[in-house]
Amino acid sequence: MPATPSTRSHSHSRTLALAVIATGLLMVVLDGSIVTVAMPAIQNDLGFSAAGLSWVVNAYLIAFGSLLLLAGRLGDLIGRKRMFLTGTAVFTAVSVLAGTATTPALLISARFLQGIGSAMASAVGLGILVTLFTEARERSRAIAVFSFTGAAGASIGQVLGGVLTDALDWHWIFFINLPIGLATLAVAAVVLPADRGLGLKAGADAMGAVLVTAGLMLGIYTVVKVEEYGWTSARTLGFGTLAAALLAGFTVRQATARNPLVPLRLFRSRAVAGANLVQMLMVAALFSFQVLVALYLQDVLGYSATRTGLAMLPAAVVIGVVSLGVSARLNDRFGERAVLLTGLALLVGVLGLLARIPVRAHYAADLLPVMLLAAGFGLALPALTTLGMSGAKSDDAGLASGLFNTTQQIGMALGVAVLTTLAAARTGRLLSHGSTPAAALTGGYHLAFAVGAGLLATALVVAAVLLRSAPGKGAAPEALGSGGHVTAGQDQLQPLVEPQPSQR
Repeated sequence: MPATPSTRSHSHSRTLALAVIATGLLMVVLDGSIVTVAMPAIQNDLGFSAAGLSWVVNAYLIAFGSLLLLAGRLGDLIGRKRMFLTGTAVFTAVSVLAGTATTPALLISARFLQGIGSAMASAVGLGILVTLFTEARERSRAIAVFSFTGAAGASIGQVLGGVLTDALDWHWIFFINLPIGLATLAVAAVVLPADRGLGLKAGADAMGAVLVTAGLMLGIYTVVKVEEYGWTSARTLGFGTLAAALLAGFTVRQATARNPLVPLRLFRSRAVAGANLVQMLMVAALFSFQVLVALYLQDVLGYSATRTGLAMLPAAVVIGVVSLGVSARLNDRFGERAVLLTGLALLVGVLGLLARIPVRAHYAADLLPVMLLAAGFGLALPALTTLGMSGAKSDDAGLASGLFNTTQQIGMALGVAVLTTLAAARTGRLLSHGSTPAAALTGGYHLAFAVGAGLLATALVVAAVLLRSAPGKGAAPEALGSGGHVTAGQDQLQPLVEPQPSQR
């Protein structure tokens, strides 16, 4: 049956909406990775101490990771479009403030505000996407685009950060957000679907919001300071215990509150709970790929910032090719679980090879194969994202999106603390035993990559056990139906949570 003009117009509008959401995500991801390459220039210009410089990253990470759940739920209540537009506007405006910063305190404050804006925009992006694309194949392709944007954006950010810093100065890594943000706002205001939300009375759990935000903020702060104070220090144990108590109180609150911030019914879906756990393990491991490989290239092999970004570009290319050109078709044919397991197996190979990288590596022989195997991320992330969003009703889509992003940030924070601390400790021991600086650094990276490979192997086992799909070719996991609730099609699993009528 030929498409009618109204059908073509609707399809075009959804494509533009997907482009806007992906662009918003790209801006956030670029901002996170573009800063890492420019850190030495920022330190020299503003006079940061070695310890203080880490807060250029940590201030953003703490605000972003701790506010995602709250922002996702508020998006469900006041409208996801409104939340996306407000978050993008805040992020864009504060980027100008960061670019004009003349003191460490001003830059750190701007980065914290950037994290707030990023949380507001990012928390509802997936929620908008899954309510726009209700047919399984279309949603799979849309999520592939979304996943590619996040995965490739990190590598592109490193290239762009090096080029801007070397060609202009570090201020431009923030100023570049202004034209992108303004264009995103202009198009998003027109093409994103209007939604009124449920209203604050439908689920404004103020106490739950305070508990989870305080618990996550304190927990992430504790984790990012582990490298400075150590895992067994009184400070780490005390703050960690308090953060755990706050989060435990939040869980109790969600079980008893009339309108909980995070309905615990979300975790009745084995797909949702398993996908979020797998993502936390996967991101914690793969943070070493983005950060520690860049450090190895610069500190051991002597690459410049621009050359480092270019060296990592093949990873972004293969991730893009697989995400956009292959993953959706493989998910349709074999099911997300099978594709996820294949992707995770490839990623174990990535960190396994890096755990044996020599001190004097040759790019073509030792590093290019690693970059090409990163295609596994292009397989794993779209499948995992689909599973992570599969158990949410339409009215909970923003919350499920915020939850999925929150586990990603928690995994990233844990990866920062655990892997860099292990690498630094191993490097110190090797130096004390007479190793050269290059050999000691490489030995530290070996340990971090080996632990990362272990985390990925654990994620592979968890996915194999918890994320079960129906037998037969083409089996697919739970999916959101056109009304937003969980449905089961001809080749789909029966839902693991009881379908409920749409509240729209």
